[in-house]
Amino acid sequence: MAKKLQVLVDEEEYLKIQSSAKKHGVSVSEWVRQALRKADRDEEKTRERKLSAIAWAAELNHPTADIDVMLEEIDQGRRQGWLSL
Repeated sequence: MAKKLQVLVDEEEYLKIQSSAKKHGVSVSEWVRQALRKADRDEEKTRERKLSAIAWAAELNHPTADIDVMLEEIDQGRRQGWLSL
């Protein structure tokens, strides 16, 4: 069942949407539907990329420590000239 969605945009934004819809040969309504679908797909891809990155990083088994300890070690390295910014 279709539902009606009303969105208020200022005139400048509407004209941009209208122009883009015309370039793509679709109505403003169809352009907006496509934009919403694309945003939903992009959000899902972003979520998948983040989860994939976390899973990959978890497999690396890099050493870790308390954040305060790590920051102190980084500062020590900088003071001794091991690291530079």
